[in-house]
Amino acid sequence: MLLTHPTVTCDYGWGYYPRMTDHPDTPAGLIEELQREFLDADLSYGHGTDNAGDEAAWLVLDALDIPFDADEEALRRPLGHDEVERVRELAEKRVNQRVPVAYLVNRAWFCGLPFYVDERVLIPRSPLAELIEERFSPWLSEEKVKHILDIGTGCGCIAIACAVAFPHAEVDAVDASEGALEVARENIARYHDLADTVHALRSDVFEDLSGRRYDLIVANPPYVPEMELEELPLEYRHEPVSALAAGEDGLDVVRRIVDGARDHLTDHGVLVVEVGHGRDAVVEAFPQLPFTWLDFERGGEGVFLLTADQLVNRE
Repeated sequence: MLLTHPTVTCDYGWGYYPRMTDHPDTPAGLIEELQREFLDADLSYGHGTDNAGDEAAWLVLDALDIPFDADEEALRRPLGHDEVERVRELAEKRVNQRVPVAYLVNRAWFCGLPFYVDERVLIPRSPLAELIEERFSPWLSEEKVKHILDIGTGCGCIAIACAVAFPHAEVDAVDASEGALEVARENIARYHDLADTVHALRSDVFEDLSGRRYDLIVANPPYVPEMELEELPLEYRHEPVSALAAGEDGLDVVRRIVDGARDHLTDHGVLVVEVGHGRDAVVEAFPQLPFTWLDFERGGEGVFLLTADQLVNRE
């Protein structure tokens, strides 16, 4: 069996409801049991998986600290009573309280890297991972990227992944939430040992970054219109509202980023921003800007790119 992240998919095929064992108190048996429960509960996915089988596999394996590439022998081993009860308690919260698995096991994945997460931060799930893995080619030359800014860093996943992709760059990871910054600092220092190159700073967008310029500014800001918040599945209610909602049209933070980006980009710099389903609203708000809207092989939409030159004459 093999699960891969950031979107959890299972090459073994949990989505096909395999019957690996007749013994329920094994990892495989629990995965099968929870898969059925999740299907019956009609859960909403989208925080790392897109089906009940992968969701069940993620919860069981992470809760029991079993590698995602575990072999069949590991999946068939008998579990102790405490192990089984731990998994079932977490599954009950997933079903009855609609808590996403990432919060239940305090772990999520982005660009193949693990991150501690809790309800102070969004759960990583951005298509920006694909761009980072490609080092933003062809829009940036790796050797020219010395300073990177991640706006609204949350758990720090984008900043940390950028630091891994550009090992010679300094990365500023900013957020307006001190709680989010506490999580980011934990991931930067404790889990990824990048305190020398990734700096978690409190700043509301560019507010406290006077004089700093970057070769790459990347942002996954709040972009959900306030009226749409009530329509989101219950799973999303566990995430911080301030990291989701952004005014009547969802562009309150995006406007500030676009308005201030040129003053913080180097002459060859690039701005990349995720706006989800807000593409039409962005185009309407900035009709003078020649946005490049990016495509993704693994799915995702609503990410635009602008160069420093394109931002010069935006009036």
